[in-house]
Amino acid sequence: QVQLVESGGGLVQPGGSLRLSCVASGSTRSIAIMGWYRQAPGKQRELVATITIGGRTNYADPVKGRSTISRGNAKNTVYLQINSLKPEDTAVYYCNGRFSAVGPDYWGQGTQVTVSS
Repeated sequence: QVQLVESGGGLVQPGGSLRLSCVASGSTRSIAIMGWYRQAPGKQRELVATITIGGRTNYADPVKGRSTISRGNAKNTVYLQINSLKPEDTAVYYCNGRFSAVGPDYWGQGTQVTVSS
């Protein structure tokens, strides 16, 4: 089975930056679409950014212009750089992967990002 593991979360002051990492294991094939989602307390999980194996990216409006999603040199790795962090960015960030547009979804356990002074 496919396992995704996130890392890089933590506590950061407003205006700071973080780089989240996700490594997928257990697959002999490349994951077609990888991305990041986040869920704040009391709110629904929402899209942050996605990237296809071909390098096409998609960003949600709240992070557009200050975030960069990228795939690593290693197979099935993905990163999320987010700058100018705001308190409203506080959430658990989840790595997501799909082998096709119809799923199924594979999810990591999440990494906590807390933006606070």
